[in-house]
Amino acid sequence: MKITWMGHASFRIEIDGQIILIDPWITGNPVFPEARRAEAIAGATQILITHAHSDHVADCLEIARETGATLVGQYDLMGYWAEHEDLATIGFNKGGTVQLGKVAVTMVHAVHSSSFAGPNGPIVPGTECGYMIAGEGHTIYVSGDTDVMADMAVFNDLHAPDIGILCAGGHFTMDMKRAAYAAKTFFDFKTVIPCHYKTFPLLEQSAEALIEGLPGVDVKEPEVMEPIEF
Repeated sequence: MKITWMGHASFRIEIDGQIILIDPWITGNPVFPEARRAEAIAGATQILITHAHSDHVADCLEIARETGATLVGQYDLMGYWAEHEDLATIGFNKGGTVQLGKVAVTMVHAVHSSSFAGPNGPIVPGTECGYMIAGEGHTIYVSGDTDVMADMAVFNDLHAPDIGILCAGGHFTMDMKRAAYAAKTFFDFKTVIPCHYKTFPLLEQSAEALIEGLPGVDVKEPEVMEPIEF
């Protein structure tokens, strides 16, 4: 299994025969080298969306058309795109599980917001979410954009994820200290990968507080387009 950070909250996950892109944002992403776009999206089988903000969905429709990957996410957003964009989608909702080949993906709650710009103002199709992605003997918790939630205790009881991909940049989401609190209070991760940071000066630039807050956990500060192998 390989997890590759594409900068910000975008990831490429190669797992059990699937290549799943999470919230792919390439065009205009300050930390992504656009010359590596083809490499980043090659072979994509699904595009998993946590919410509709532009820094999470800016490239997903174009990538879906280019690669033939299926868009997967919250029912209302997928329904909107299926109707207006004529693309293959899988829409489901919180608590539901879909099977992507051998990979099981369960949608879980997140606390944030979700909208994108429309001709007459913001369009709000559906709500924000996170995911549990299970395959190859691992379960990955993708938090999406969120703050700490007591719901996380339930997520751990039901799914026992060993890998956490946690937003941790602050301002728009929980910061490094809050992400560390969430991880040590509600989960028993072996590995934590922070994201949604370093993209802009407004966000946290270092994972030091997360590392200090999680002794005994392998906190991996990802480098853009450098795969982390499990």
